[in-house]
Amino acid sequence: MPDANDPHAVRPWTPLDFRIGLGEDTHRLGPGGPLRLGGIDLPGEVHAIGHSDADVLLHALVDALLGGIHAGDIGRLFPDTAEENRGRDSREFVAEAVRRITAAGWMVVNLDCVVQTEVPKIAPVAEPICAAIGAMLGIPAERVSVKGKTGEGVGPIGRREAIAARVVALLSRS
Repeated sequence: MPDANDPHAVRPWTPLDFRIGLGEDTHRLGPGGPLRLGGIDLPGEVHAIGHSDADVLLHALVDALLGGIHAGDIGRLFPDTAEENRGRDSREFVAEAVRRITAAGWMVVNLDCVVQTEVPKIAPVAEPICAAIGAMLGIPAERVSVKGKTGEGVGPIGRREAIAARVVALLSRS
C-alpha cells in the first residue's frame, strides 16, 4: 500500500479518473466573410452556413465535452429545428456544456483540435483561437491545441465547399 504522505508514491489508478470525448462537425461554406471559428470572427472570403452562428470548431468542442460525460450531443441540447437557436452564439453552447461537465464533477485537462479547411489558413490564427477557447473553458491556452489540415483539393473540403472540425477532450475528476 502506498504511503499517502509520500508525494512520489505510486497511487492506485482507477479507470474513472479520466474520460475522453470526441466531437466532430461539418458545415457548408458560402461566399463572403467573416467566418466564425473558435468563438472569433475571421475576415475573409467565406463564411460557414448553419442554423446558429455555424462555428464548426465550437460545435465539435461541445460534442467532445458532452461525449466525455455521456451526456448526449449538441443536437439534442440545441436542435437546429428550434427557432431560439437561429443565429445563436455558439459560445453559449460551450458555456452550457461546461456547466454540465462541472456539475457532473469533471474538468477539462486539455483539448486537441483539428480544423479541416482550405481557407482560411489555420496556423496564423491558431494562437488567438487557443486563447479564446481557453478563456471559455477557464484553462490556460497552452492546454488547447488547434491545427489546420487542408483537403489537398479532394472532396468538399478540398473544393472549398465545406469546413470540418474534430476535437478530442481529456477530462478528469475535479
